[in-house]
Amino acid sequence: QVQLVESGGGWVQAGGSLRLSCAASGSIFRLDVMGWYRQCPGKQRELVATITSGGNTNYADFVKGRFAISRDNAKNTVYLQMNSLKPEDTAVYYCNVISVGYIYWGQGTQVTVSS
Repeated sequence: QVQLVESGGGWVQAGGSLRLSCAASGSIFRLDVMGWYRQCPGKQRELVATITSGGNTNYADFVKGRFAISRDNAKNTVYLQMNSLKPEDTAVYYCNVISVGYIYWGQGTQVTVSS
């Protein structure tokens, strides 16, 4: 089992920045893919960004150029630097890890962007 603990959410004005962190712990053999998803009010959960163990990244179109995902393999932690935030980025952000074919989710952290 892998446990994920997210931090860094909060309230910010439009144009501001936040940095999310997600630390993995537990029975970690390897963390193949780490990523972030979000669920905006009234919408389904959607992919934001992912990063492989080799550092390959993938972003949703709506965050390209504004968000950056990174990971520290020594700390089993993934980060999401969010810049130029917009009110439509308001959502619960979830950390996601794929480890040896299993999928794990964090509890979510609220990000609220005011106009």
